[in-house]
Amino acid sequence: MFDGLKEKLGRFSDEVEEDVEAEAAAGGEDAAGAPDADAGDSDAGDADGGTDPAAETPEADAGSEADGEADAGAGDDAEDGRSLGQRAKILATGKTVVDEDDLQSHLDDLELALLSSDVEMAVAEAVLDGVEQNLVGETRRRLSSTGSLARDALRESLYDVISVGQFDFDERVAAADKPLVIVFTGVNGVGKTTTIAKLARYFEDRGYSSVLANGDTYRAGANEQLERHADNLDTRIISHEQGSDPAAVIYDGVEYAEANDIDVVLGDTAGRLHTSDDLMDQLAKIDRVIDPDVTLFVDEAVAGQDAVNRAREFNDAAEIDGAVLTKADADPQGGAAISIAHVTGKPILFLGTGQDYDDLEPFDPEEVVDRLIGE
Repeated sequence: MFDGLKEKLGRFSDEVEEDVEAEAAAGGEDAAGAPDADAGDSDAGDADGGTDPAAETPEADAGSEADGEADAGAGDDAEDGRSLGQRAKILATGKTVVDEDDLQSHLDDLELALLSSDVEMAVAEAVLDGVEQNLVGETRRRLSSTGSLARDALRESLYDVISVGQFDFDERVAAADKPLVIVFTGVNGVGKTTTIAKLARYFEDRGYSSVLANGDTYRAGANEQLERHADNLDTRIISHEQGSDPAAVIYDGVEYAEANDIDVVLGDTAGRLHTSDDLMDQLAKIDRVIDPDVTLFVDEAVAGQDAVNRAREFNDAAEIDGAVLTKADADPQGGAAISIAHVTGKPILFLGTGQDYDDLEPFDPEEVVDRLIGE
């Protein structure tokens, strides 16, 4: 999953780290050379004819050191405003400095890597800004959590982008009045109905009962498809004949759940484009009549930038609470996974990772970043 993007991010981290290590080595050599010069000056002074007794007093030593530090500060200024002596002192404490000019070419490469992995432009810029803020002009202790300051900076920036709006889905389910009503939206053919079946299994595994309500009354065969899943899962389905009012079907599902102490209602809707005014009006009607507790947008991770654009458009037309990305196991890029939460302000809650009912993973931003960045 996301192997292509992982490789590109790894290259960025490795190349930045190589530059930092090279700079650290060069700085160490410079720092090692400075005391030799001082020693030479001292030897020359002795050879010229003895020492000044006043120079042997502590006060004179302190003054000499102060003068030396002032001289070091006055010359050999680095581009970041630190003198050679200051940079040597930083290196001696196990820290290193990243210069903006040194980082810029790597940031350009990172931007290209993100965009080529279908990361949305504004999201890529947010990642770059975060990396730059985490590195440029800062002293970072080396060998921190990942052993690489570049990886740490990239990890922090990616996490900030991916975790936007995140909430604990299981906690929300546990705290909600029952029945909890979840409505699913999205375009045709992205695995919406299969995702509903997977969530029915997910709830069953956690001790919750569910009923399926087929609000997709436009697609021929929609009832039959959801009925097969209901039979496989030994779950009740509420359906009406093709062409019926979707809001009425889901309403009947809610009534059935209330009468039979069912915990969760999972309501399917017809696939639609945000430009389909009639179908979008139906979503608005479902929202008014049913007032669902959660509205989930479903799309394919492999759709990349298209999925990001559709998530934005659906959220604008009929506000969503979160997203589910199907076919994540087949997505080498990861652009949708990185972008959707930042673009919509609503979290990704699940990843579909296969065809079986158990192939549904809760979306954990920290775990996803770990997959992308590595330890």
